[in-house]
Amino acid sequence: MRGNGYPEGVGLSDGLLSILSLVLLVVHAWALIDCVTRPANGFPAAGKLTKPAWLGITGVALAIGMIFSPIGILGLAATVASIVYLVDVRPAIREIQGGGNRW
Repeated sequence: MRGNGYPEGVGLSDGLLSILSLVLLVVHAWALIDCVTRPANGFPAAGKLTKPAWLGITGVALAIGMIFSPIGILGLAATVASIVYLVDVRPAIREIQGGGNRW
């Protein structure tokens, strides 16, 4: 058995898990930074939660991503929160601002 409790050859390799963690940290940071740059009045105009609520959600997601494994329950919840912001909230606010569908 290896130090992580799994027999040899079972589970994600440490390198793959490190890459996944780094990629998800970038996603969490992107969601938080994008949320900071959006105007507060765009959130309710798009029918979404307020900007402080999304700042809290994306900020907590980034903190969880920095502390916990991305394949644990908290890591998965943080990833879902950031992805929801990026694929649902962000496009709605950009449309209100007249940004269209550009990334």
